[in-house]
Amino acid sequence: MMAASPPNRGGAGFPAEGRCGYFVEKKKRFCRMVAAAGKRFCGEHAGAAEEENARKRILCPLDPKHTVYEDQLTKHLKKCNAREKPKPDFFIQDINAGVKDETEIPEQLVPISSLSEEQLGNLINKLRKASEGLNSTLNDHIMSHPALHDAINDPRNGDSATKHLKQQASILGNIEKLKLLGPRRCFVEFGAGKGKLSHWVDIALKDAEKVHFILVEKVTTRFKVDGKHKKKNSVFERLQIDIQHLCLNKIPVLREGKLPVVGIGKHLCGVATDLALRCLVETYAACYEERNEEPLAKRIKNDKTENEINTLAKEENENNVPEKWTPVAGIVIALCCHHRCDWRHYVGKEYFRTLGLGAVEFHYFQRMSSWATCGMRTAPLVDEDITIKSKDHQNDESEEHDDGEYRITDDSTDNLPGILTVEEKKKIGHLCKLLIDQGRVQYLQQKGFSPALQNYIDPLVSLENVLLTALPIHSSPQTTG
Repeated sequence: MMAASPPNRGGAGFPAEGRCGYFVEKKKRFCRMVAAAGKRFCGEHAGAAEEENARKRILCPLDPKHTVYEDQLTKHLKKCNAREKPKPDFFIQDINAGVKDETEIPEQLVPISSLSEEQLGNLINKLRKASEGLNSTLNDHIMSHPALHDAINDPRNGDSATKHLKQQASILGNIEKLKLLGPRRCFVEFGAGKGKLSHWVDIALKDAEKVHFILVEKVTTRFKVDGKHKKKNSVFERLQIDIQHLCLNKIPVLREGKLPVVGIGKHLCGVATDLALRCLVETYAACYEERNEEPLAKRIKNDKTENEINTLAKEENENNVPEKWTPVAGIVIALCCHHRCDWRHYVGKEYFRTLGLGAVEFHYFQRMSSWATCGMRTAPLVDEDITIKSKDHQNDESEEHDDGEYRITDDSTDNLPGILTVEEKKKIGHLCKLLIDQGRVQYLQQKGFSPALQNYIDPLVSLENVLLTALPIHSSPQTTG
C-alpha cells in the first residue's frame, strides 16, 4: 500500500498534528486517524510506512471491515471483537422461534407486481372476507405523562426528537393507566435501542423500590442512556441477544427475585413482536406456572415445619405478593413494520388457519401491509421485490421505522395488475395490519390475557401508531377494539 502524493503543502496541505500522514486520494485529504507516538501513519495505513513495507496487511477473516498484519493474524483472532463469544446461560437456541413447518412455506413466491389481475383480486377478496366483523376503527388512547412535560416543550428539540418524545409520553401514559407503573417489578424492554423508553419509565417511577430494568437488544448500540441511572432503588441490565434465543427464566433477577414482569417496547419491528410475545407468555410464564402448580404449603411440607410454613406465608404477605400473582403483569408494545413478519415465528397461525388462510396468504398480506404507510409515497423505487435498509429485525439507533426507511416495490400502483387507487391501497394495507394483529390478540387470549389494540398517537406524528396492550385475565379487564 503506497501513500498517494499529497497536494502542495501549504497550511491545510499538512496532516493535523498527531494524525496519520497518509493522503486519501478519493477524499482529497489526509487520513484523520490518530498515529501512534513516533509513527507517521495510523494502524490501517501502516503499510505505507517505508520501514514497514515488508509487512503485509490482510482483511480480517472474521470481519472484513478492518485489516490486520498477516504475521499477527493468529494473535488477532483470539481477541478480535468479531470473534464468537461464549453463550450466556439465558441463551437457548430458537427457544422463542415457534414450530418450523417447512411443508407450509413455499420455496419461492412471485412478487405482488407479477401477479395477474385475477390472482390479486382473489387475495384481496380473501382479505376482505377474513376481516369481516373486525372493528377497523380502533379506539384512541392518546395520552401523555408529566415526566416528559419539560422535555417535550424544550425549544432546543427538533421535529424528530419531539416526535419520539410524544410517543414515549403516550406509551408511558398507557402503562400508568393499566396500573403497571409501580414498585417491585421488572420492566423488560424489547428492541431497546438506546433504552429511552426504560429511561422515562424510571424517571416516572422516581424513587420506587425494587425496580429492575432489562434492556434487550441484538446489536451494539451507541449513545445508550443506561449509564444515567445509577440510583440505589433501580437496576439497569442490558442483554445483547436476539429475542429468538432469550430465556427469561435463566436471568438471575427473575429466577430468584420473583418480580412480576412488564414487557414493553416502542416500535418493535415485525417478527420481533411475535418473538417477544412468545418469550413472555409461552416460554417464561408457562414455565413459571409449571414450577408453581402446587400450593406453597404442599410444595414445602415434606421438608418444612408448620412454624416455617407460617413464616414463609407471612413473608409473602409482607412483600405484597398477591394471591393470584402471575409472572407477567402486563404487556405494552407499540407495533411496527408488519411487512417484516415471518410465518414461522408468527403467533397467530391458528387464527389464520381457522379463517382458511395459510402461509401463502400471510406472505402476501404482510407485503401488502406496507401499503398502509408507503402507498401514498411517490418517490421512485428500485426494481427489486424488496429493498430494505440494512438493520436488525428488532430496533436500532433511529428508533423509528415509519419514515420510508423500508421501501417495497410491491407498493407501486403502476406495477400492479388492474387499477388500485392510492386510497384503496391504503385501506387494504390497514386491513392486512389489522388481520395480522388480530392473530396476536387471539393468541394472547388463549394464553390467559385480556388484550387490546388502540391508537396511541396521532398518525401525523407516526403512521405506525397502534399499541398492543395485555393484562392477565384476573387483573382489571380491558376490551379489545
